[in-house]
Amino acid sequence: MNHQFTITGAERTPFLTWFTEGIKEKFSSNGYQYCKEPLEDIRIVFNVIDKDKPRPFRRKAQATFVVSILEEHRESEHTFKTAYPYLIRSISNHLIYIIHTKEQTEVSFITPEQGFYKITYQNESEEDFFQKIFERLEPVASSELVIDNEFIQDLDEELWSGNETTRKMYQSGKKLDQMNLLPAPFPLEKYLDERDMRHLKKLYSIGGLSYGNLSSRHSENNFWMSASGVNKADMRVIGQDILYIKGFNVEKKAMEISVPPNISPKRASVDAIEHWMIYKEHPEVGAIVHIHAWMDGIKETVINFPCGTIQLAEAVADLVRKAENPSRTIIGLKNHGLTITGHDLEDIFSRIDGKVIAQVPMS
Repeated sequence: MNHQFTITGAERTPFLTWFTEGIKEKFSSNGYQYCKEPLEDIRIVFNVIDKDKPRPFRRKAQATFVVSILEEHRESEHTFKTAYPYLIRSISNHLIYIIHTKEQTEVSFITPEQGFYKITYQNESEEDFFQKIFERLEPVASSELVIDNEFIQDLDEELWSGNETTRKMYQSGKKLDQMNLLPAPFPLEKYLDERDMRHLKKLYSIGGLSYGNLSSRHSENNFWMSASGVNKADMRVIGQDILYIKGFNVEKKAMEISVPPNISPKRASVDAIEHWMIYKEHPEVGAIVHIHAWMDGIKETVINFPCGTIQLAEAVADLVRKAENPSRTIIGLKNHGLTITGHDLEDIFSRIDGKVIAQVPMS
């Protein structure tokens, strides 16, 4: 491991000085290299922000993982509701929100996917406290994004207008719309004002909100998948609404997408790498649906890896592999949602109809 990290941002209080020094020592003792000044390809940035002016750290590389840190001295009735806008305004992958009470210090962790969990610092040792923080953040912060796309204008002409499979995807997108899980199962309008909602859409490159995706196998090695941020209730245009995924370029860490000529393609969903892994290993899987919802009694990933990372894809693929019937299973993504496999899209929707829980449990 040769990951580098830095600590930057607003002026620090005595507690934040102690807190950031503890993080610095813990990450350094676990193989990370501390840099006084952020390098262009810095891996992790801890950015202390000011409540009144939460300035973001300007990334120079997509792989930079930013953890903003905010200290508060007043308790809030709804910590998540109070803290979430600061995650958005600081353009962060994670927010550490620290609240001091009379009894203890609460450290909450918040993610864009609505992940929310906390640890407390009261009478435990500093070593145990910072070890807990490291164990929460390190697997997530060190995960590798696969968000690059390589568009190749070589789609067979007979597929420029789609086929029976893409027409069924269009109908399934409408079914997804009718489940009232669009654009998101959590009430973001309660947490963000109109300005912050616009900010959210811009920062995370999403149209409306990132509300899941669906795909369907085309052949042994290729599949169709909904593009990122499109209206799932009206997927019509090949190369823009629905994409033909050719494969995964391991060296470039990019999804290969075949498109018609003379079209401005939209990006593939960040979950394309996950779908690719599942289709590649399980020929009997004919379709996959991902939704931001939940079901009781399912196996789930242990760590809430970010969307679009190799680690999340591998964790989901591993649970699919271990399922009693990989071709028809439902896997929970911790603090995030569901990935569902089926023989086809109709099979998936018939199995989840009336059974999903809109609110994803957080832990």
